[in-house]
Amino acid sequence: MTVLEEILKHKIVAILRRVRPDAVSGIAAALYAGGIRCLEITLNSPDAFSVLKSLTAKMGNHLLIGAGTVLDATEARQALHAGARFIISPTLDIPTIQYTRQAGAVSIPGAFTATEILTAYRNGADIVKVFPASVGVAYFRDLRAPLSHIPLMPTGGINLENIRDYHKAGAVAFGVGSALVDGRQPVTEEYLQELTALARRYSEILP
Repeated sequence: MTVLEEILKHKIVAILRRVRPDAVSGIAAALYAGGIRCLEITLNSPDAFSVLKSLTAKMGNHLLIGAGTVLDATEARQALHAGARFIISPTLDIPTIQYTRQAGAVSIPGAFTATEILTAYRNGADIVKVFPASVGVAYFRDLRAPLSHIPLMPTGGINLENIRDYHKAGAVAFGVGSALVDGRQPVTEEYLQELTALARRYSEILP
């Protein structure tokens, strides 16, 4: 199965943003125990490239690990060299898309308008991240009406209360951030158990 096929199969991409490096491994294991199989380490996290490298070495056979908040092609190159399997951006940067695809990795740039989404797709994006999705499912549905041929992944504001609505509206995958992993929480054994239970709810909520 290709990286893209795995993302489309599992649908949920758990976002780890600003998590302490020494807590990442435990959080990743808790997410895996709850059924999560795709993980995004944002580059605005502490020691992000080192974390990517060490987590990929430790759990790369179990989790599909990618980089998020990638703002340019240089960061994409560094992330891929650290072991990232996919590249996610909050913005539309065509050189980043092109570099990522040329390197053989999955490209998921961010976009908000119909023009940005189409531009991203025509320049090689595998999936387009609609960000922020917190504006509501009605906006997403309106976007998708003329762009139903483009795989869309809403991110930013996705939670257990609205994820089914976005799925019904045609989303193929979902970036889930602080509603699943809150980097500000003390990482205790109790928190990790709660995280596994929450991850299971996300991994089982969609068909």
